[in-house]
Amino acid sequence: MATVDAYQDRCEQLFTAGGNAAVRRAAQEGIDQLGPHPDLYCWLALGHAAEDDDDHDDRAEEAFRAGLALDADHLGLLAGYAELCLRADGFDHPGRAARARVLVRRLDELAPQSAQAQQVAAAERWANRGYWEDLRMGAVAVVVAGPDTEAQARTLDADLRQGTAAPAENTVDRDAIVRAATLEALSGPWNAPVRFLGRYRTAAWIACGILCLLTNTVLRQTGVVDSFSLWGGLWAVPLWIVDRRFAAVRKEAEARHVAALEASLTGGK
Repeated sequence: MATVDAYQDRCEQLFTAGGNAAVRRAAQEGIDQLGPHPDLYCWLALGHAAEDDDDHDDRAEEAFRAGLALDADHLGLLAGYAELCLRADGFDHPGRAARARVLVRRLDELAPQSAQAQQVAAAERWANRGYWEDLRMGAVAVVVAGPDTEAQARTLDADLRQGTAAPAENTVDRDAIVRAATLEALSGPWNAPVRFLGRYRTAAWIACGILCLLTNTVLRQTGVVDSFSLWGGLWAVPLWIVDRRFAAVRKEAEARHVAALEASLTGGK
């Protein structure tokens, strides 16, 4: 018979892989088989909270409350619930937002130097961020996605040159699944422009910026427009499409990875 520790290990692996729905299934299965347990309610709540959706936030709060009813001093539950409350909109959910202070205070009383307390402190800084910090975080996300697309495109190019076959269906190796999904979705001559722009994404974006500037300059000098226009931005459309294609493949590969991992952890049930 599976133990709470076994279910926790399964939940942790699935959560790390980004399988929020799979985490919820594993945690609920553990509760159904072993009975209510604060650790399993914590994973169930985290599986909902990670979706960042109003309905899931409500379900997460229910799970946090159920877990704290069993163990009011559970650090993981307190930290997770505090993060949920810190993220809540004060206008739409004033009660939830107000509970953040109580939870943070309780966590500081119990374990001020714990990893959970540091995690909540980081969440507080995030909740208090300003408008410019939001913009900067968005820009960083775009920059970080660039190397992923380039690496994915270069790996695909190498696989096509070497004639690499897709890995076995039952693999749980994330990188192998991403390679297989990319090969399946973006091989073929009609995807050659996508692969080319993906391999040279950084240079392509630099060229795009120059072309946008030149286009706007020419349009102003010829009198087509009086000031700055968005016509130059059309050069960015193909690159935006390429980024979306590679991102979509990564998302599909992540879903395959989670499904394979869940099957392996449950013995293929």
